[in-house]
Amino acid sequence: MESCKDRNGDTWTIYHSDGWRWRRKAANGETVGASTEAYVNKSDCIANAQRHGMTCTPK
Repeated sequence: MESCKDRNGDTWTIYHSDGWRWRRKAANGETVGASTEAYVNKSDCIANAQRHGMTCTPK
């Protein structure tokens, strides 16, 4: 599992669960976004998260 925090204070997590998925949590800890599908390639998952507003790089 990899995560990063963007300039808004949201935490983005990239994790593997039957494929690669992403989740976005607001600064208050509430989940405000998540992938609706699992990706075979991690890079495809990251690209999808970036299309949904991720500006940081998960490590």
